[in-house]
Amino acid sequence: MTQTGHLSSQIPSTWRTVLKPEVAKPYFTRLDLYLAAERAAHDVFPPAEAVFSALALTAFADVRVVILGQDPYHGCGQAHGLAFSVRTGVKPPPSLVNIYKELASDLGIGRPNTGCLEPWALQGVLLLNTVLTVRAQAAASHQKQGWETFTDAIIRALVARPAPVIFVLWGTHAQKKLEVIGTGRHVVIQSAHPSPLSARSGFFGSKPFSRINAALGTFGHAPIDWILS
Repeated sequence: MTQTGHLSSQIPSTWRTVLKPEVAKPYFTRLDLYLAAERAAHDVFPPAEAVFSALALTAFADVRVVILGQDPYHGCGQAHGLAFSVRTGVKPPPSLVNIYKELASDLGIGRPNTGCLEPWALQGVLLLNTVLTVRAQAAASHQKQGWETFTDAIIRALVARPAPVIFVLWGTHAQKKLEVIGTGRHVVIQSAHPSPLSARSGFFGSKPFSRINAALGTFGHAPIDWILS
């Protein structure tokens, strides 16, 4: 019999209290069972220990910016739990290449030598995919299994905090989360997705990085240092 309980035990301590009601719900148990079965039969990314890397690197109280992705990269060795990021030494995928192009256009920062965005996460940028796992070579294969409900709960918890948050929504999939975020004291920055299929339809020239730092300044917060090694 497939065992459950693995997922809830992996949630980082700084998020455990706020997400405790969520992991007690029946859908989360079903998600746990589903993932155990998927890992038994297929390669699943990211590795089990990296599923909650975004939460591990950016504590609940430290979140200042949320950049929403869709689901993890499905190529071998790419996904490591942060939206749009790959591990050091892995070739940046096309969407990340376009993010770097916009970073150069917006702030004059040259293309980094790494695709790893962990330095952003450590400054309070939550790089959150709305679905946290994927079957190898099968994009969107773990959608509608419960992850969307779970990540909506993460967004709602951040929206409920007293401190304002900057939400960055690239593309129509991320922009659907406006229903969860609502309108009010939080800042929402929207544009087309950085994918090669849509980047020229409004992502290039959208200046998200300078807009994020300008919004942080209005809150009295330090800017994000977007420079990567």
